Amino acid sequence: MKAKSFKPEEYFIESEPYYEPVGKEIEVFEAAYNNQLPVLLKGPTGCGKTRFMEYMSWRIKRSLLTVSCHDDLTASDLVGRYLVTGGETVWVDGPLARAVRAGSICYLDEIVEARKDTTVVIHPLCDDRRVLPMEKLGELLEAPPEFCMAISYNPGYQSVLKDLKQSTRQRFVALEFDYPDTAIEQKIVGKETGVDGDTAKQLVKFARMTRNLKGNGLDEGASTRLLVHAAKLIVAGVDPVTACASSISQALTDDPEMLAAVNELSASVF
Repeated sequence: MKAKSFKPEEYFIESEPYYEPVGKEIEVFEAAYNNQLPVLLKGPTGCGKTRFMEYMSWRIKRSLLTVSCHDDLTASDLVGRYLVTGGETVWVDGPLARAVRAGSICYLDEIVEARKDTTVVIHPLCDDRRVLPMEKLGELLEAPPEFCMAISYNPGYQSVLKDLKQSTRQRFVALEFDYPDTAIEQKIVGKETGVDGDTAKQLVKFARMTRNLKGNGLDEGASTRLLVHAAKLIVAGVDPVTACASSISQALTDDPEMLAAVNELSASVF
């Protein structure tokens, strides 16, 4: 039985990702990494958590394995399983095991979306033991100093069914993310899309209007990611009101009344 080969260099980020710091997050992450502490990123969707992880991966020169968590994610999906290939039984490491063996960063995005029993797998990696039990192989995989465990979640989506247990969260150094302040967000939108400064300013103003509606008809306001989408459409020649309707309003809600209200906001700005 053979283990499938893994090439960590395929997961290296060669070029510096664009990232605008909004606080001490870079300093805290580097200190946590140097002390072999796992990191928890929490904040609303589209605020830059994944981009931050890509930037830190580039900065500390470690490959990054990202797993988008979902309801059907199992422990075997993370750790690995036996597969039959060409009449031969082959052990295939999951992304978590690959990251541990290679001393990479393993980033579990939206961890609360995974099944409850799945998160327990990471517990031994996130305390002083820093080991990954490979029960099917009868192996205890020790994490090298270079390995980093990182997870993220959106506190706004917490519920009785989808919450991060204290037994999990208290293993991590936590970094709280939010949408950048106005000046930084305008800079991000302009840098990412090439849209002019006035349009970037108007888009950010519109976004902040929608964020004021959170809990008053909207589950979430417009994220920085959605602003980038709208700006790209505008640069491509779509008029701003249509671009906002397609990439922001329709993404935020399906309710006809709320759609009309959000579209009126964009019309008032543009």
